[in-house]
Formats: sequence, C-alpha cells, structure tokens
Amino acid sequence: MSAEQRWDYSFDVVVVGSGNGGLTAALCSYEMGVRDVLVVEKSHLYGGTSSTSGGGVWIPCNRYASAAGAADSIEEARTYLRQLITTEEVPDYQLDAYLENGPKMVEFLHRRTRSRYISLAHYPDYYTNLEGAREGHRSMEPEPFNADQLGEEWRRLRRTHPMMHLAGVVGITQEEAALLIGQQPGWWKIAARLFGAYLLDIPWRLKDRFHRRLATGCAGVARLRASMLDRDIPLWLNTAMTRVVDEEGRVLGVEVVRNGQPLRIQARRAVILAAGGFEHNQQMREQYLPQPTDHRWSAGTRDNTGDAIREGIRLGARMHRLNEAWWCNTISAPGEEIPWLSIMEKSYPGSIVVNPAGQRFSNESQNYMAFQQETFRKHSEDNPCNPSWQIFDADFRARYFVGPLYNSKFRPDWMLPKSYERQGFVVRADTIAELATRIGVDVDGLAKTVADMNEYARTGVDPECHRGESAYDRYYGDPRVTPNPCLGPIDKPPFYAMRVDPGDFGTQGGMVTNADAQVLHEDGHVIEGLYAIGNCSAPTLPCYPGPGSTLGPAMTFAYQAAKAITGYQD
Repeated sequence: MSAEQRWDYSFDVVVVGSGNGGLTAALCSYEMGVRDVLVVEKSHLYGGTSSTSGGGVWIPCNRYASAAGAADSIEEARTYLRQLITTEEVPDYQLDAYLENGPKMVEFLHRRTRSRYISLAHYPDYYTNLEGAREGHRSMEPEPFNADQLGEEWRRLRRTHPMMHLAGVVGITQEEAALLIGQQPGWWKIAARLFGAYLLDIPWRLKDRFHRRLATGCAGVARLRASMLDRDIPLWLNTAMTRVVDEEGRVLGVEVVRNGQPLRIQARRAVILAAGGFEHNQQMREQYLPQPTDHRWSAGTRDNTGDAIREGIRLGARMHRLNEAWWCNTISAPGEEIPWLSIMEKSYPGSIVVNPAGQRFSNESQNYMAFQQETFRKHSEDNPCNPSWQIFDADFRARYFVGPLYNSKFRPDWMLPKSYERQGFVVRADTIAELATRIGVDVDGLAKTVADMNEYARTGVDPECHRGESAYDRYYGDPRVTPNPCLGPIDKPPFYAMRVDPGDFGTQGGMVTNADAQVLHEDGHVIEGLYAIGNCSAPTLPCYPGPGSTLGPAMTFAYQAAKAITGYQD
C-alpha cells in the first residue's frame, strides 16, 4: 500500500511550528489562494520563541520606517551587510531575496491581516561604525494588542519572557523597557500609567493575573493568530511532528503524535518546516556547538529539540552553520525555568563582566551576539572565560534593574531568595578582595580590573575594550553619566557578583534553501514539496546586524514559500 492511501487527514499545506515564521506562512498561503492550511505545534502553547522574545523584526526600508520619513535604501543595507557576511556564509541569491522581499512581506501583512508594527526610531544597527549602518528605523516592534481579541485562544498563547513585564504582570514595549529598566527620566510616570491601567481593569483581573495588554513578542504572535482565527485556519496544539513522509524524492506529508495518538497528515502541495532549532537537545549541542554548552543556559523554548533539523538530515538536506547559535549571555536564577537575557544589564555604567582571572575580556556594552562570540574566541583551558561574573556596587544595585534582582529599591537584599546565595548565583561582600575570594576569582586580578574601570569612568575612555565608542554601546548607556554614558565607577560597598552564563536564545544552523525557501538536497537539487524557514533553516543574517535579525528573515521567507507554493505574483 502506497503512502498516499494511508492518510488520517489531508490538507494542501501543512506548517510545522507556530512562531512568527509558521503563522506568517499559513496566513500568506491562505491569502494567496490556498485555503486548506493546517498549523501543527508540539507544545500546549503556541508562539514558540517568537512569542517569548522582544518581538523585533529587522527589515530595512519597511513601510513603517518610510511612513516615519526615514532615509534608507536596499543598496545601503546590502553594503552594510556585506561587510559582515561573506558570500560563502550567505549567497547573494539568499541575501537579495531577503532585502527585496522583506518590505513586500510587511506591506502584504499590513494590508491583509491584523499585523501592525511600530518603527523603532532610536534603536540602532549593531555595528554602527560600518558604512550603510543606521541608528534607527530598520527594526520594528509589534503594536500592543489586547488579549481579549483572541477569545479563548489567549489562554493558549505563550507569554513574552518575564523580563519584559512590569511587576511580572504588565507587558512592556521595547521602548518602554529601555526607560523603565534603566530608570531614565520619566520612567515612573510610564510605570504608574501602565500599572494604574492594570489595577483599574477589574473585569480582566477576574479572568487573569496578567494585564489585558500584550506587548513585544507575544503581541506579534497574537496579531497573527487573531488573523488566523478570522479565517478559521486550524492550529493543532500538543501535536509533535515525528517524521516527514517522502516517496521517490518528494515530500508528501508528515507523521505526528497528537495528544498521544499517532496520525499521518497528507500535504498535497507542501510541508513548511518552521519548528525552531535544537537549543534544548543537549546531545546535539555537544555534537555541534562550541564548549562549554548547556541547554539550561538557553532562553529558547523548551520544546525546541531539533525535530525538523534531524528530519532534514535524514532526508539528505544540505546543512549549514550547525555550529552556531544566536548567542547572548543569560542569567539563570535558581528556581526559574527560563533564564534571563543579559542585554541591558551589563551595558549600564558601573558594572563589568570578568573571567576567573578577574579580568574583563570584552566590551560589555557591545551587542550581545558579538560579546558572546568574543567570549568563545578567547575561552581556552589556559584562559577560561567561564564561569563569568558581573561585578557591580551598591549604587548600581540601587539605580538599575539587574535581571531577577530588579534593584534594591524594589527588591532589597533581604527580599532576595536565600537560594541565590546558597547556590552561588549572587554573592555580596564589603570589599572587592572578599568578593573575589568568595566567587573564586583572582583577588589581585579583580582589584586591578576594578581600579582600571574606575579610572576609565573618570576619563571617559576605555583603552582596553573601547566601551561606549559606538552608537549601539550608548543606546543602553545612561545619558545622565558623564563623560561616557557607558562607564561608571565601582566604589561603593557592598559589592556584588552575579553569575552570567554563555547562553543563547536559539540555535542558528539548519537546512540550506533557495530564494523561495525550498530545501536543497546535498547534491543541489530541490527536495520537492519541502520548505524550511526560521531557525531550522540556514541563517540569512548570521552576524545579527540589528534587533530582530531572526524574525525578519523567518517572516520574509515564509512569504517567499507561500508565493512559490501558490504561484502568487507580487
């Protein structure tokens, strides 16, 4: 009996994964004329890492930037990117398809769905010293969205990371976060307005402890899911793909386990894999990624265990960059399942990150991807950069939010869980020498590093790591601090050390595709009927050039896949 005769269900297009890429693929396929579409999701919640993220989407020359009057061009964006990405890493056809079709995708979703974004006017590209870079208007974040517009589906939406919630319950935008976490002028008015609206919304308080207002990643996902509900596009939760069904070189469908029941689902036109990377598969991490590596350091969704990538390997797909991830230091607090991303904390003036020798090894204010890549380059048996510690003083602890510590005004030391100190996550001491001893770093090394930083803060120049010299460095600096908003002294006891890990928010490598997101076999031919987007496909922006460098390509190539499947002409 052939595979075609043994299907439990049949659809034109089956999408595996419910992040931004997967939901965009489903909506675009539907709007381009293929109405019989199914999305399957392994978890009991939809949204994946897209939903827990900041929700940024990096698309040069998008409609929202143009509406804001931003001056930019595709050619300038290409010039910027080609200084960071070689043609061996990303071929011209892939980069060009992204740059040329990203703005079209944004326009398509704006015209046809509830998808709405805000151009981030002041969030710079991550390498602002390069030709073609911009200091704003290339990244977008989702407009906030009210959860009640999802009906009962709001209960199944994966929430954005707690770090992007005020008091753990009120979703905040990226722009609000920059003001609130750094306690910049006017921050308390924003906090009062948001929390006041939360408290006064009595009808919603009776339904959920979270605010009705969704922001950042889960707002972007919610808008896409609401658009699917408008069209009755089904999304099956608790449905794990176990196998891609192929016959004579063509993909015909997928095998899944739904609520414990094995099923075979036919995909008459295409299977689109949008199932994320392998960040929570420890065996694959040890096989492919640089050491040290631990899936517990990853902020990616726990269900991302490489299912789609393993199937691509089995089918003979060409794979690329499996040894890379979307790197970011993470803060793993005892008792919390999801680590915090250390994006803003280490950038503020008055703290440093040191290795066991008590020495700095990178510019703490540079973008998180570059910081972590430099960590791996410098890490060795003779010069370990793990474990690493963020060192700061009482003034820093009072002024800035530091991951799960918040700050000492909102969460004084006596309120911190005893497990933080007992498990060596946070250490406090009255002197730098005592602090160094308690965390096991070189006492003289840390003393010299702190003394050097105090001198750099006075002069405003960091000759060692050049902190504060780029526009991106200064974005998460503190303009109240002079002469350099990224450099502050560490001189007021008590002193603190918080452990930071070489983490990530997803793996980067996957299946190589053509300009239409069709998966390519090792010998170069297209695997008919199979498409891959997002973190199970080879990256388009491996250098992470700006905020939203994963979601931008995922959504763009979802649009490209839908065009190829349907024959739609934009």
